[in-house]
Amino acid sequence: MGNVSRRSFLKVVGIAPILLFISKILNKFVSGEVDSESSNNNIFPKYAMVIDLSKCIGCRICMYACIKENNIGRNSGFSYIKVYALPRGVLDIDIGDECYTEVEEDKWYVPVQCMQCDDPPCVKVCPVGATFKLETGVVWVDHRRCIGCRLCMAACPYNARRFNWVWPQVPDDELNPNALPPRPAGVVEKCIFCPHRVTRGLKPRCVVECPTGARYFGDLNDPESEVSKLIKENVSFRLREDLGYKPRIYYIARGSK
Repeated sequence: MGNVSRRSFLKVVGIAPILLFISKILNKFVSGEVDSESSNNNIFPKYAMVIDLSKCIGCRICMYACIKENNIGRNSGFSYIKVYALPRGVLDIDIGDECYTEVEEDKWYVPVQCMQCDDPPCVKVCPVGATFKLETGVVWVDHRRCIGCRLCMAACPYNARRFNWVWPQVPDDELNPNALPPRPAGVVEKCIFCPHRVTRGLKPRCVVECPTGARYFGDLNDPESEVSKLIKENVSFRLREDLGYKPRIYYIARGSK
């Protein structure tokens, strides 16, 4: 497993200005304290994800797909997604087992990643404005600004942010030229809903690769979207709703209202 060569790194760096342009355009419409759940501005889609826990089998394929899709270092020791094994009906990820080696019948498996909160605590604590919310609902990270203080990690109740302790190693033949290039050591990164795919009309890689179809992605501003219908037609819930951060990832277990 080799280091990223200079040529390969520069090759993928070429896509960064495109994503930066997208983020700037979207960010122009963001005010300091936007409550997008109550906003009537439907210019942009309101991206969200639904995960059906009755379908999740704990295989972690979403984790591995995320690593490859997003140029995460093979030596970094993390994915943007964690899957917790919990007793059925329990949602406290603090007691969940993310290191399970076997799937057990009496457990259910709860995938967790950045919740793209409508009122994200990470944004409030960042001292340099490196993380901010786009009008689409995605919480963005500007890795050029990030100073690696990790205050955002401490503020996140979902343990959804990752710190690059080392320069990431990605094999040259596995670099994804469409995604952001590997982020340098000393910065924080996380799930941003695969913008290089979503802006081309594709779904995030974790949604596509799930072998049981447990993941759904779409626009909550569209009442006919799959995610809107799933939330409306099933008993849905979000992790730590008591905190008031209004996460954009919903969970269902195919129970009808």
